[in-house]
Amino acid sequence: MLNLKALRVSPRILFAGLVASLAIFMAAACSAPPEEEVPVRVEGATAATVNGEKIYVSDVELEAVARGLVPAGTKVKAGDTEYDTVLSQLIEQKLMSQEAIRRGLDKDPAGRRRLEMARERILGNLLVENLVAEDVTEDQIEAMYQKQVALQQDDDEVRISHILVATKEDAQALFDRIQAGESFESLVSANSLDSATRMEQGDLGYVSPNDEPAPFPLVIANTGEGEVAPPFESADGWHILKVKDRRSRAPKTREEMRPDIVTFLTLEQVAKIVRRLKAEAQIQQGEPGLDDDGSTPYRLPDMDTGSDTPEDPSAPASEGTEL
Repeated sequence: MLNLKALRVSPRILFAGLVASLAIFMAAACSAPPEEEVPVRVEGATAATVNGEKIYVSDVELEAVARGLVPAGTKVKAGDTEYDTVLSQLIEQKLMSQEAIRRGLDKDPAGRRRLEMARERILGNLLVENLVAEDVTEDQIEAMYQKQVALQQDDDEVRISHILVATKEDAQALFDRIQAGESFESLVSANSLDSATRMEQGDLGYVSPNDEPAPFPLVIANTGEGEVAPPFESADGWHILKVKDRRSRAPKTREEMRPDIVTFLTLEQVAKIVRRLKAEAQIQQGEPGLDDDGSTPYRLPDMDTGSDTPEDPSAPASEGTEL
């Protein structure tokens, strides 16, 4: 069972175990498919033609997203720094690929095996994209966000004020006036239906957000200190809410938390399908150091490192750089 509260404490700790399973799928793989694979026709605008082979604008966009240069769904065009940089690199990659084929490297046994492994990684990437498209829904993201907001606001105390009116139209009209420059406080006494707070500039005092009825916790979470939230409805009517002060740090908004939530849900789905596939598969591991026929494989001689002293196999490995 995955611990949702761990998301609040440390996303790295929460994701660490699942990332290992996901890594084989998420590795970037740009190699060409094996020779016998039927090429797929891609429709779209051409970004460049290299010795008769096309690079499509969609290729540039996908690569820019894969490298984290632009958010998913972002359109890039010629003249954009990201577009020009990625296209230049894809042209160079295409030239090197063509030269490798000219030299017959794609027909070398080791080369063919590496192309097959690249194909497997690409298929894994496609599976992850499919899982995200089918199983990571907006409803799931919203449900996860609400749980995270509750966790992050456990110890919060927030001072809020509100204006209560009967209809959405009345609330929107007041909100528009506030957006146009009128102060929130100047509109409370003449408009709010809450007799208990009307003469106190709508002040509800310090509250614990999680003790308030829905949708107050989410509205408070998404409203910065000193800001006024857009109108929302509760069982009492329509509210315009102002966050006056916080005694603890405000939780992240839905959009700020969305990437972590999508990653969490994706990893969760990948972990589920990997467990199922492993349970259904017949997996046999070969004996290390032996070929399939039981013989010891030929090994290339060690490269000259410039030192006559062999490396100590018991020495600890160097620590990796944290991403």
